[in-house]
Order: sequence, then structure tokens, then C-alpha cells
Amino acid sequence: MKNTLLKPALLSLGLSCAAVSPLTQAAQVATDPGDYSPLPAGIDLGILYLQSFDNDEFYVNGQQVENGPTLSADIGLLRWVHYIEVGGFIVDPQVILPVGQLKLNAGGAEVEASGIGDPILGATIWLYNNPDTKQAFGVTGLVSLPLGSYDTEKGPVNLGENRTKFITQAAFVTPITEQFSVHLIGEYTFFGDNDDFGASGITREQDDQYGYQVHLNYHISDTTTASVNYYHDFGAESEVAGVDQQDELNNNRWQFTVQHFVQPDLQVQVQYGRSISVENGFFENDRINLRFVKVF
Repeated sequence: MKNTLLKPALLSLGLSCAAVSPLTQAAQVATDPGDYSPLPAGIDLGILYLQSFDNDEFYVNGQQVENGPTLSADIGLLRWVHYIEVGGFIVDPQVILPVGQLKLNAGGAEVEASGIGDPILGATIWLYNNPDTKQAFGVTGLVSLPLGSYDTEKGPVNLGENRTKFITQAAFVTPITEQFSVHLIGEYTFFGDNDDFGASGITREQDDQYGYQVHLNYHISDTTTASVNYYHDFGAESEVAGVDQQDELNNNRWQFTVQHFVQPDLQVQVQYGRSISVENGFFENDRINLRFVKVF
């Protein structure tokens, strides 16, 4: 009974980690439509993400590098979320664990990495939640711990990053009409240093990264939603051994999402997206994401 009653609220949820490697120059945590629509205390979610992308164009200062590096990845993420009430506010402690493989081709050489990524721990607290108007405002704090697979000789081609990251988000969700809603998210990330980067064990530093995400959602029914998603990221210029890399972000991309409940307690999500423009980093030609959410 609990799961059936939750169905309209569960039209979408979950955090999709877009950046499991320094190579991926994107939002540190890319939200999905509905992430910031709070659920009642006592609910648990088990979530599986499957992500695949190919990047065969590389840009420097807005110009494509001829015969530049290419990157492909197949990533899975396991996530657990538990909703509780603290002092009258809904809070959702959670843990996210990435796994997968990366393949970089550059200068005729190929570097591969596979294993477990850095686990992410944290929670969202909803400071405003009006079930009648379906408006909500939430603030998220997450920490990425340097516990994933890391090989110094592979430099940035690793599932783990050998550094701590602090990721913060704030989001406002509101209906526009009976069938349309919009979700607005801002993100800010603080990076620790990687003091064992590359074969020489040099230090890699990185400036703060910030960006925003927008989801325009069309609620087809209580069980099905279609969304158009937009992501834009700035900052995050890196410094290696004291030398600026001039790789500051001003990158954006779009994505299309369909979510459907195949059972009252099981939701399936399919996404397709690609880059719009890239100032520095890889142009994402095709991204395909799948997500399965089990409600307990």
C-alpha cells in the first residue's frame, strides 16, 4: 500500500554521478528530473544506474583539436537512500558507489582503467516542502572520499581521483501547470589536492567548479514523465606541479529523459544526451543512461 500511494511522488528521483574521473569535465553530480521532490520519512530506495558514453572530439579554448584524444566509458552506480524526519524537516542520508571502466586513446597510445570509483556520502535537507502546492526547496551536502581504484602512472585515467571533493547543491521545484513542472538546481564543488598525480607523483590542484541544471518535465500520467534537461558547468581550472593548465570549463549539454513505473514499486528511466558546446575538454557525442529504482 505504501508504494502505491507513493507512485505520483516517485515520478523521478536519484542522483546521477557524471564525473567519476577528472577526464569527464562535467557536473560533479548531475541530477535527474524529480531528484528534489521529497518523499515521506521511512521510505528506502535502492537504485542502479548504467551509463555509457563516447567522446571522440577534444576542445581547447573552444577549438577542436585535430586528431585529439578520445574517451569512452561504461559506468555503473549503486545508490541507497533513506528518508527520515529531523526537527520537522525531511532529510535523506545516502551513499553512492561507482564502478566501471574507462578507455583513453591519445597520441596513438591507449590507456584503460577499471575498478571501483570514490564513494560519495551525504544528504539533502528540505528547508521548504509544501505538499499542497508541490513546491519544495532543498540543500544538499556530499563528500567524495578518496577510496576508489587509483594507479599513479595512469594520471587522470582512473575511477578513483585520490582526493577529497565537497559537493553542494541547492534546488527549487515548482509546478507550472497541472502537467508541467520545472526544477532549478545550482551546484558548487570544492576540490582537495591530489598529491600523487602521474608517474612522478606530482601535485594536481583544481579551482572550485560551479554550474546549474534545469529540468522541464511533462507529466504524462501518474506513472510516466518525459523531460528535457540542460546542464552548464563553469570554472574548475586545474594546476599541475604549479603550472596552470588553462582548462577552465564553460561547457553545456542537453538530455532527454523518459521515466515509467513498470510496477508500483519499480521505476525505469531511459536517457539520451550530447554536448552543445565545449570550451575545454571532451565533446560528448552520445550519452545513454539507464536507471532502475526499487522502493522499499
